[in-house]
Amino acid sequence: MASPKGNVVFDVVGTLVGYEAMFRATDDRLGDKLRAEGIKPILLCQMWLETAEREYTYLSMSGRYVGFAQVVQAIFWRMLFKAGIAEPRQFASSEDVQFIMDHGYKKLEMRPGARECIEKLRAADLRVWALTAADGTGCAAYFEQAGIDFPYENLLSCDTSNIGKPDPESYKPLLEQLSSGTQPRPWFAAAHMWDTSAAQRVGFRGAFCTVFEKEALEDIFGEVEVVSETLSGMADSIIAASSA
Repeated sequence: MASPKGNVVFDVVGTLVGYEAMFRATDDRLGDKLRAEGIKPILLCQMWLETAEREYTYLSMSGRYVGFAQVVQAIFWRMLFKAGIAEPRQFASSEDVQFIMDHGYKKLEMRPGARECIEKLRAADLRVWALTAADGTGCAAYFEQAGIDFPYENLLSCDTSNIGKPDPESYKPLLEQLSSGTQPRPWFAAAHMWDTSAAQRVGFRGAFCTVFEKEALEDIFGEVEVVSETLSGMADSIIAASSA
């Protein structure tokens, strides 16, 4: 295979893949009960996912790596307690949580513009990769469900190294692989500013899409090379910067 003009590494869950299916599954299963307690299902889900990311990262930092999906499932009742439910396991059953995982988390869908983003980069002879905290098989299923061809060998999971992002060591092996020979410095693209900024500090060129977090907060995370409101626009900016 001929060498590409460059490489772009994406985060998957939260970036190319959105959480809307999980929001819908939570609402379908527990929405009425949650609203009766004054809890918006979408807000509970956001808190659930954000806290799962934190606990996943803290576990990895402490030397006890646990897969992200396992953390998500285990932590649900804690989120109910944080939301004001005094007896979470009486409020929601294991079957409820399994329903949300099966019909939500495992069925996450590509964000609008994700396919176009990947196609634009490939048309510009930029090879597309992924580095995810989720498991590789699950992420491969997201691409397959969307009908997007994504070679499995280009899809890397932190589960392989047991080092979770944003630990600098989680990015370095792929950075070194893609920086070998005469290849230009690769890009890392995400809709999590903590992810893009961490990868950029390690040595990647950084691209951030505001589709998930809205604000880049560069005063907190530092400046990154590309900031775009859409995935398609982010691809355009990466291509332009790669050709400069």
